Amino acid sequence: MPNKNDSATAQPVVKPASGRLGILTPGMGAVSTTFMAGVIAARKGIAKPIGSLTEMGYIRLGKRTEKRQSLIREFLPFARLEDIVFGGWDIYEDNAFVAAWKAKVLEKEHLEAVKDELSLVKPMPAVFDSNYVKYISGPNVKKGENKLHLADQIREDIRNFKKDNNCERIVMVWCGSTEAHTLPGPEHATIEAFEKAMKENSPTISPAMMYTYAAIMEGVPYANGAPNLSVELPCLIKLAEDRGVPIAGSDFKTGQTLMKTIIAPGLKARLLGIAGWYSTNILG
Repeated sequence: MPNKNDSATAQPVVKPASGRLGILTPGMGAVSTTFMAGVIAARKGIAKPIGSLTEMGYIRLGKRTEKRQSLIREFLPFARLEDIVFGGWDIYEDNAFVAAWKAKVLEKEHLEAVKDELSLVKPMPAVFDSNYVKYISGPNVKKGENKLHLADQIREDIRNFKKDNNCERIVMVWCGSTEAHTLPGPEHATIEAFEKAMKENSPTISPAMMYTYAAIMEGVPYANGAPNLSVELPCLIKLAEDRGVPIAGSDFKTGQTLMKTIIAPGLKARLLGIAGWYSTNILG
């Protein structure tokens, strides 16, 4: 007879969401400020949370023939929109309202409706490396003795944000620019090698890797919204497993990549023989 306490048979327990949820975004440009504006507009009742699975999605209850369903948010203990507080880092000093205004994703009337709330979200100095993101630069950048020191500054930012905003828990979502492609090497094999590489300012350690490391060390779940090399690194996977911190993501797939993942399987299933596919990222 299997032991009832065996991990393979134990039922997971999901604690009810309580207190404020802080969402920290490395990068406060078009993507993150649109996200912030949408959440704020939805909780003010001036827009529907279109596209939000947790707010508008349904879950089936019982057998299909019973025809019973419930909103996911009424069945599972998710955070309420009213309990979400935003923060982030960026190389520019613009607050979220100004950044959203410059991004020109949302219409003027939509932004004006959430101006007061967005204006309160001011970026913390960011970790930035022009070797990984070229053609942009900004004044709001962290300085440190080495990359480990910079990662420690991110950790301190997380702790201060949690305390200052009275957050029960924090999650981090990468919303920054896509970094230059790189391959994992010996520096990424173990956490000891990774930390040594940061101390030595190794060029193989990118800002995204430092944010991921800092989040995991602070017990903060991390989602990677770009195809940066970070959560796939063996050292960070092991660190997350050891500390019980969820990590996920390799691009949001909100624009042309979403269309590819929707359409491509159908083309393949019909054996239509696609020789190539070219698209530009203008839909994200």
